[in-house]
Amino acid sequence: MNPDLDRLQSYPFQKLNVLLEGATPNPQYKPVSLYIGEPKHPTPPLIRQAIVDSLDGLSVYPTTLGGEGLRIAIADWLKRRYGLKQINAQTEIIPVNGSREALYAFAQTIVDRAQPHPSVVVPNPFYQIYEGAALLAGAETQFLHSLPSNNFALDYSQLADDVWRRTQLIYVCSPGNPTGRVMNMDEWKALFDLSDRYGFVIASDECYSEIYFDEKNPPIGALQAAQHFGRDGYPRLVVFSSLSKRSNSPGMRSGFVAGDAQILKKYLLYRTYQGCAMSPPFHAASIAAWQDELHVIENRRLYREKFDAAMTVLAGTPGVQMPDAGFYLWIDTGGDDTAFTRALYEQFNVTVLPGSYLAREARDVNPGRNFVRVALVASTAECTEAAQRIAQFIARN
Repeated sequence: MNPDLDRLQSYPFQKLNVLLEGATPNPQYKPVSLYIGEPKHPTPPLIRQAIVDSLDGLSVYPTTLGGEGLRIAIADWLKRRYGLKQINAQTEIIPVNGSREALYAFAQTIVDRAQPHPSVVVPNPFYQIYEGAALLAGAETQFLHSLPSNNFALDYSQLADDVWRRTQLIYVCSPGNPTGRVMNMDEWKALFDLSDRYGFVIASDECYSEIYFDEKNPPIGALQAAQHFGRDGYPRLVVFSSLSKRSNSPGMRSGFVAGDAQILKKYLLYRTYQGCAMSPPFHAASIAAWQDELHVIENRRLYREKFDAAMTVLAGTPGVQMPDAGFYLWIDTGGDDTAFTRALYEQFNVTVLPGSYLAREARDVNPGRNFVRVALVASTAECTEAAQRIAQFIARN
């Protein structure tokens, strides 16, 4: 067996199941589950219809590169969304089966095991796929803490020069999971400078990019930042995006990677052997989704409604602040996050996720400790009710 499998940790939701074993929720309250970031809004009719209309495509093998029509639709969306002047649909875009698969496979493409002690840098807290991808690629993980003292921005000075010299890949997530932090141009400039100095590749996870609160102020994207700084061809940069959150279609498993053409050429070779190709009906539905913005605007309106309701209830509650974007509240509990999670479940039948389960201890710090992640993915009524219970719980404890 691959010995690197023993380096993997249990997934956060498995840990949560263990934490809540034997706990009895208060039967006075209906359960509200806000622990997993799974969109609950209906999948738009245009996507559903496109799948139905394309079922004949099940009779043919799909291509790993994806059809030209989908790559063009993605390129057009990138130009509209980020103001890109140039993105080559033939060489700088590859459709993928969701960002999760792509984020994992990317590390297997990038990491050179022949180099001594290869490192992959990940934000901390983080999406656990980053860590698993690094470990199974034969690298060691190095953690950049996202701390409230720095407004959850990545502080690249946390890692020594020796670590950066061994770094081959860095994962970043903007808007961040779980903090909701959006990277600004200064932060991108600093990261690009580091990449130029040390030669590592940047993997920018942007699966939450389309959930934000001001229609006139969307989050900056990595390709947009690269263009701003004149980085033609997006050197050593690949972004990952998805329809799961944007278009409420997590079960479709559809997304894309875009960026450095030379890197994507190697990544496509890896994917060809991995056997990944998007089903033709989902391919057609993805074209329909990327070409339409009305359902995305409505999706944001629903999340805005939830946040407005929840923050009205939680206004003034210690440890609660509005994120830059995304659909998570990252709440400072002021104490043990696991005890908070279990007690909230027992007393008020609301399930959230301990922040320490989303982070790792490094340099004597676990930046998720004493936080909980609350995913506002349920209905507005349920999110409002949950916010009221959380406010009561915090006031009581």
